[in-house]
Amino acid sequence: MHDPELEAIDKWIEKQADEPSRPEAIRRLLQIALTSSTAVRPKTESQRQRARDMAGKAIDKVADSTASSEEQADRKRRLVKGPEEFQKVRRDRNRK
Repeated sequence: MHDPELEAIDKWIEKQADEPSRPEAIRRLLQIALTSSTAVRPKTESQRQRARDMAGKAIDKVADSTASSEEQADRKRRLVKGPEEFQKVRRDRNRK
């Protein structure tokens, strides 16, 4: 490992109550990384709605003002929903 990674690990160790050894810290960090990257965290409906609202506001800021309101709404719907190709592979959506 390179010095920046070792320094980051050592800082992480200092923050732990039991201050594990470096090999133990690496094992724990790997376990955290492996479980968090493969597990899909369930979202509450309020979190999903908040994300939709935030996305909608961001889209409204950059919307094409020359387009009709109907066209703007259609574009916004398509952006929030995402491309069809990706809808099948998204892990956060229920598969029907």
